[in-house]
Amino acid sequence: MSMLDKLKSMLKGHEDQAERGIDKAGDTVDERTQGKYGSQVDMGQEKLKDQLRDDRPPQ
Repeated sequence: MSMLDKLKSMLKGHEDQAERGIDKAGDTVDERTQGKYGSQVDMGQEKLKDQLRDDRPPQ
């Protein structure tokens, strides 16, 4: 079982809280970098959220 699978099982039922945490972490990075990497941070947030929502096993 991969680390991502373990994380998904721990977050089961708390997806909303996890997404809020991802958003808050991204906002903190944007603030500390003064928005310099905003598009990369947003892309990373979306990919991480997609991974948490995806219930299919990894390939």
